[in-house]
Amino acid sequence: MKIIIRSAKIIDSESPFHNQTVDLLISDGLIEKIGTSILDIDDSTEVKFDNLHISQGWFDSSVSFGEPGYEDRETIANGLNVAAKSGFTAVALQPNSFPVIDNQSQVNFVKNKANGFATELYPIGALTKASEGKDMAELFDMKKSGAIAFGDYNKSIDNANLLKIALQYVQDFDGLVITYSQDPNIKGNGVANEGIVSTKLGLKGIPNLAEELQISRNLFLLEYTGGKLHIPTISTAKSVALIKAAKAKGLQVTCSVAVHHLVLTDEKLEGFDTRFKVTPPLRTEADRKALINAVLDGTIDMITSDHNPIDIEFKKMEFDTAKNGTIGLESAFGALLTVLPLETVIEKLTLGKTVFGLENTSIAEGSKANFTFFTPEGTSTFTKENILSKSKNSAFLGTEIKGSVYGILNQNQLVITK
Repeated sequence: MKIIIRSAKIIDSESPFHNQTVDLLISDGLIEKIGTSILDIDDSTEVKFDNLHISQGWFDSSVSFGEPGYEDRETIANGLNVAAKSGFTAVALQPNSFPVIDNQSQVNFVKNKANGFATELYPIGALTKASEGKDMAELFDMKKSGAIAFGDYNKSIDNANLLKIALQYVQDFDGLVITYSQDPNIKGNGVANEGIVSTKLGLKGIPNLAEELQISRNLFLLEYTGGKLHIPTISTAKSVALIKAAKAKGLQVTCSVAVHHLVLTDEKLEGFDTRFKVTPPLRTEADRKALINAVLDGTIDMITSDHNPIDIEFKKMEFDTAKNGTIGLESAFGALLTVLPLETVIEKLTLGKTVFGLENTSIAEGSKANFTFFTPEGTSTFTKENILSKSKNSAFLGTEIKGSVYGILNQNQLVITK
């Protein structure tokens, strides 16, 4: 299959064509030629859009699809189609299905389900059996089957010795441990950020300390054991400071932040709308600004949608009892452009691959064609019509976003949004 991409501005700091507007000729999934005014070729497909930009394909380090077990929330097939039309050529799948992805056969199951799609799926294996935090799962077997990291989604490891052993064990095969950090004893029955808003609304608060204390403990363990640790979806200013100090010591620690923590604050809770009930909770404006600065200075390595579909019966409930989570693939790019420069957004949506041991292919002749097509121009309001997921629990409904995604090219497959 031959594809000619017309008048595309390349946004890729690793490419010799960075910030240049060029044509690209793609032959059987490889970049054959990059230049100006490439001649038409018979039986080729032409890609041409207004103000077309392309970058390396985007990677989301934390998505949940539900299947197996929760197909009513989302299936792998539809989830990968949603990801493709949202600009993502690869996603890391969280293990929070039923059964939990905690063994070789479950890793093989989700990988087989993802065969043949333009967006590639990389499983995260559970760190502990059934994500119960008691016994270490079959990490090496899952690694051999294709798991790219190990963590229990949105669950802290209470047993410090278990985490210590896991960090030591995975070093034998260069594994990566993911530790969601929120002390359950300090969190207690909290449902919202502890502060002025939660007090005014009468909601039980979750103090920043719940996250920061757990991060501090996990970093102490990493310093003792060595190895590689990834701390997902941090949400407070002090968490940023702790991780920045650990990096300065030379520890192999990386972290991510969710889109909603960069854009929204706990003031959104004033209507008790459960779409805004997430974990960790939405924090204050001061925390949001600290997270933005940490993205800009490189302390935060990547941005994730933390896409988590929840069926309606678990969201249309009292705030205290509703489940945590928001979908985020469809709104990720447009929401980020409202708070960050374009090149920063692209960097944080692409370079995270290397943290998980995945290949980054720059846009150059002879490289694999792994692209996201988009424009940073234009503004719109995110509505239900923009939601492609089976579940509709988006925290960004009614929010103004910028730019739009045109589609992706990956695995020698072209997916166009319109």
